[in-house]
Amino acid sequence: MEAHDPARTQPKPSLRLLSGVWRALVGGGPEGNEELTTIAGAILIVLLAVLGITIIRIGQLLWLHLFLGLLLLGPVVVKMASTGYRFVRYYTLDAVYRSKGPPEPILRAIAPIVVASTIMVFVTGIVLLAEGVSGRGMLVELHKVSFFVWVAFTALHVLLHLPALARWLRVPGSRPEGLGTPSGAAGRWLMLGGGLAVGLIIAVALIPDFGTWTAHTAALHHHH
Repeated sequence: MEAHDPARTQPKPSLRLLSGVWRALVGGGPEGNEELTTIAGAILIVLLAVLGITIIRIGQLLWLHLFLGLLLLGPVVVKMASTGYRFVRYYTLDAVYRSKGPPEPILRAIAPIVVASTIMVFVTGIVLLAEGVSGRGMLVELHKVSFFVWVAFTALHVLLHLPALARWLRVPGSRPEGLGTPSGAAGRWLMLGGGLAVGLIIAVALIPDFGTWTAHTAALHHHH
């Protein structure tokens, strides 16, 4: 009988490294997913609050409204991806996500409205920016309506995640899979930072296109 060789049962160093990298990027399970969703939501709260101020003073702050709208693209995609991931894992009968229970009924109910209004507000905004003042027409009204629907339902969605944010802030040391723990932490930081970075790059790159809108708004404000 051949003697048992313990070395054969040990994974190769390269496989252990790959496994460690994989856990660092996507580990964390439902708790890690919840925290990614929660922190992305907290970033959105701050940006949406500032965006709300730009609406009140749109004549003077249109440039900031345009900049923040583009900056939001990254965090919004991260938020939708993390929320969508949990929905998919739960409804494809993943045992770990099923054990955590279904998403809140109200979150499931408003999810289609959040997704639809998000797509509408960003698509109309980007088209308006590309077309300039001359091509606005009904598109401006569609952008306004979708914007207010989006803000209302996104704010409600984020508010429903505030208890999770409060728990994260109150007991950081007790979180088994928090942003500060090894499993999945790198991936969550990469997604959050990467989302903001991508949004910032897009916003900065499109600053030259703000000119026609800011000039037009300034002219209207001057006449009034």
